[in-house]
Amino acid sequence: MDANDGFRELDRQECLRRLPTVPVGRIVYTRQALPAVLPVNFCLDGDGAVLVRTADSSELVSAIDGAVVAFEADEIDAAAHSGWSVVVMGSATLVRDPAEHARLLRTGPRSWAPAPQEVFLRIDPEVVSGRDLVGGRTLYGVDLPS
Repeated sequence: MDANDGFRELDRQECLRRLPTVPVGRIVYTRQALPAVLPVNFCLDGDGAVLVRTADSSELVSAIDGAVVAFEADEIDAAAHSGWSVVVMGSATLVRDPAEHARLLRTGPRSWAPAPQEVFLRIDPEVVSGRDLVGGRTLYGVDLPS
């Protein structure tokens, strides 16, 4: 798509720049052979990996550790009909290294729902894509009322 379609594709760097500007994204994964989507707070690691902190007993941990997942975050202005969306796809892994876990306790995301035993999940950014809604005053080529 291009700007004439109302969207502008974002390159990888722009996608990774926008992700940390919002507090919540969504993990898309498979749960009991069905698609599942879970909103989570997150942060990015230095290499662009998405980091999520959750309870070690969370169903999410067993569902995505070792699986390929998608992560999506966006910022939408419904009144202005504008915004952006970024999708990161890659392998999710539980951080098992004690030194890495200790580092993430200091620098990683803070849980919005703290638990006694927390772990970190890492989604490697193998495929990163995004788009920007531009010229948001039109829909299907028809001017929208102000």
